[in-house]
Amino acid sequence: MRNTDTHEHKTARSVTHGGLRAPEYGELQQLVNELYYHNMSGSVSKIDVLTRAEIDDLCDDLMEVVDLLPARRYKRGRLCDQLNSIVTAHGWGNVYGTVE
Repeated sequence: MRNTDTHEHKTARSVTHGGLRAPEYGELQQLVNELYYHNMSGSVSKIDVLTRAEIDDLCDDLMEVVDLLPARRYKRGRLCDQLNSIVTAHGWGNVYGTVE
């Protein structure tokens, strides 16, 4: 289980190139691509997203983004909107990238 008592973020240590991109840049896009690859129903649940994020061993900041998703089923466009909204609210769009 993830320690939620700490408010530290690894972003400051992992950001490169003048503070613009973390080494994890694009991992959310990869997560979305994996979730919908060969997905016949075209929708995923929050549990599906959390499970895939844990399998992919996303960094703490990106796990926080996934944890903040409302519990529901998502078509790809809606999931991307939700993830982008959370990333943008944290000011991490340039650090981790947005998804489509």
